[in-house]
This record gives sequence, structure tokens and C-alpha cells, in this order.
Amino acid sequence: MTMIENRPFDEILVGESATIERRLHLEDVATLASLAGDLNPYLVDPAFASTHRYGEPVAPAPWALALVSALIGTVLPGPGAIIKAQAIDFLRPVGLDDVLTITLRVVAKRPERDLELAFTGRNQEGRDVLSGTALVLAPAEKIRREAVGLPEIRLLRKGARLARLIEAAKAFPALKVAVVHPCDAASLAGALDARDLGLIEPVLVGPEARIRAAAEKLGRGLDGLRLVAAEHSHAAAEAGVDLAQKGEVEALMKGSLHTDEVLGAVVGHNGGLRTDRRLSHVFVMDVPSYPKLLLITDAAVNIAPTLAEKRDIAQNAIDLARAIGIDVPKVAVLSAVETVSPKIPSTIDAAALSKMADRGQITGGIVDGPLAFDNAISAEAAKTKGISSPVSGEPDILLCPDLESGNMVAKQLGYLADGEASGIVLGARVPIMLTSRADGPAARAASAALAVLRVRCAPKKDA
Repeated sequence: MTMIENRPFDEILVGESATIERRLHLEDVATLASLAGDLNPYLVDPAFASTHRYGEPVAPAPWALALVSALIGTVLPGPGAIIKAQAIDFLRPVGLDDVLTITLRVVAKRPERDLELAFTGRNQEGRDVLSGTALVLAPAEKIRREAVGLPEIRLLRKGARLARLIEAAKAFPALKVAVVHPCDAASLAGALDARDLGLIEPVLVGPEARIRAAAEKLGRGLDGLRLVAAEHSHAAAEAGVDLAQKGEVEALMKGSLHTDEVLGAVVGHNGGLRTDRRLSHVFVMDVPSYPKLLLITDAAVNIAPTLAEKRDIAQNAIDLARAIGIDVPKVAVLSAVETVSPKIPSTIDAAALSKMADRGQITGGIVDGPLAFDNAISAEAAKTKGISSPVSGEPDILLCPDLESGNMVAKQLGYLADGEASGIVLGARVPIMLTSRADGPAARAASAALAVLRVRCAPKKDA
């Protein structure tokens, strides 16, 4: 066991010293800036810092103070020490990957167990970067005990990958979108925000008086926007589909109406917008604890899909993954177990989908299953169970057995793993954004970005 012990006041000699050495990582800067709420761009924005004097983020002042405190609290005098006063001069900045060596020396011993300490800090080049003094109350008695482990700190950069999708989509011409029945503040704001980001050119479809009332409630104008009058939500859904059939819009966005109304018109109104591909929904999730975007399908449209429908669900997700920049998406076909069992039909479907991909019936990605969630996400879990899979540990897409399981996976990742979700419906002639009332502005904007990228960056060879 790791033990930690101190130097009581009576044992300490004037002139003795102690040293600590640490390298500055970007995570250190981000952690301290987050704890303090310090938004200084020198600390938190590498792009900003690169154009200014030091060329990179620099160490926040509390980092050096924390190292001095750690040296006093763990080594000299060690456990039981109390810092009464501290002063520090910063001589030059500490940049990323610099190694800071702090040396602490006892200058004097005073009555009432006070110690006067001096410290200096040098970088890996031997240059002085800081100096200072501290007044410390030293412990009176010897303390030796097992070191208590520190909690693990993980930085959660929520939505950063979705933000990059939005930036990528902004490079393309805005998408003409029929916004169906945007009669409440949330749905109208989502469309207007996406417009302001340069992602979409909205066509507002629905009861004009209600749309204008929602705009007035938001305090935002509708100048320059096309409004297509429709008496109620059903009529708005049909009018939106009409616009797409005529080629006047390139995508649909759900407003304040039920999903069934939109999809009912998509599959049925005057022939709808159907193709030979099954409609399916794809969540694109930014889960901070996972190293890349994770697509989950189908969690919103197909309740209990057949094998043939799962083939389309897989192809829709692969095509979207390729459109957002994943060259060869890896698809984990999920079940409760990783072995094929006739007692669990989803394992048979998973095995069939894997073979269908081998035979070219699913193209553009790597498909493997059945895989349980643990050995799909974790290469270590797969190794422990003796599973050799080209997908385990790094899937881009989780293909779920049915809507219930898919919905649970997506919402658990959102509420328990701080995941940010966006998503669209694919398989129709145009993508459909099924924004939820629970979606925030970032999720709505990311869903619009997905639609832009799906249309503008469609794979050259769709199945």
C-alpha cells in the first residue's frame, strides 16, 4: 500500500528542501478553468491562443499554486500542515507539455510551529518561471497513514462533436425545408435558429395566424420567409409533402404536431415520398465518454422490424454515416447475447445481416453481430469473452433489435451518460427532421445539419 507521512515541526531543519515535477496537459488547463469558471480564451480556446503572444493555451495561475500546496501537504511538512499565507511571482508563462519543477526550501522556523518557506519553479529548459514564499503551520506530531486515492476526473465536452457537424454543414448552400405546423415557440425557434446559422431556408407551412402568434411570442420577425397556409396539422403535413413532391423543398422538419401525422403523409399522401427503401430513424449521439459520434437505429419509427426491414435500417444508417464523414462505418447488430440462438430471434437476424453485408446486400460498411451491448462497445469485454470482431470496441452504428430497445439505449445514453442527441428519418425521397419538444436549440440545429449533409454529401452509390 502507498503510505504517506509528515515531518513534525521538531524534526524539520532550516535549509532542507523537497521537489515536485509535473507536465502541463490540455486537460489540466481545461479542468482548472472549468472549476473556476474562467473563460479567458488564452486558457480554453487553442485557436485563439495560437494567434496571440504565446501561441498556445497557458497554465492558469491556480495550477502552480496547487502544485505548491501539494508539495507542502504531502512532503514538507506533509500531512497536518496548514498554509497560513502565500505569495507568488510569475516570471514567464508555462505552456502545454512544459514540465514544471517546483523546489521548496525551509527558510526559517518561528514560534508557534510556524515555518517560513521559499519556493521556485523552473521549466524543462532550466528557466525560472515563478518564485514565492509561504508561511505554514507545521504539524506537532508524527502522522503516517495509507494514502487515500483521489477521485477520477473526466472532462465532459458536451455536444462538441455535434457542433463540428454544424460547422461542416454551414459550408454548403442552405437546404430548402418545409417546416410543418410550427405553431409553438419551440418548433418555430428551432427553424429560425437553423436559418440564422445558414443551414436551412425555411418554408413555414400551417395556420398563418398561429405561426405569426408564435413568432410574436418569440419576439422575432418572419420577414422574407415564405408561408404556405394550411388549415390544421393534417393539412400542413400534406402540404409539406406536396412541396417536396414538386421539388420546391429538399427536406421536411416536424413542428408542433404528432410524428404519426407527418409520417402518415410521407408514406400515403398522393403517393407520398416513399422509395423502395424502408423509412427508419437514426439518432446521432455525442456521448462524452465515447471517442466518436455514435449512431443508434431504429428508436423512433419501426416497432418490430423484420429482417428485410433491418437490412434497410442498416443501409440508411450507413449512408448517413458516410455523409457525415465516416468513410467505412462499423455496424454492431445488437442482441442480448453474442451467440446465435434460435430462442432469441434477434440473434438470427443479426447473423443474417452480417452475412448479407458479406454478400453485398448491405454496402458501404462493416456489419457484425450478434453482439451484446458490452462487447459491442468495449474491446476489453469482447476479448474477455473470446470474441474476435472487426466491430467490437469501435462501432459507429448500433443497430437495435426493435424500437423499444433502441429507444431505451438512446435515452439512457442521454440521461445517464450526458449524451447529446440529434436525428433524422431516412429512406424517403427527402430527409425528415423529427425534432422533439424536449430537444434543445443545439439538438435542433444538429438535426438540421444532418439533413444538409445527407443531401449535399450523399454517398455516390446508394443501395
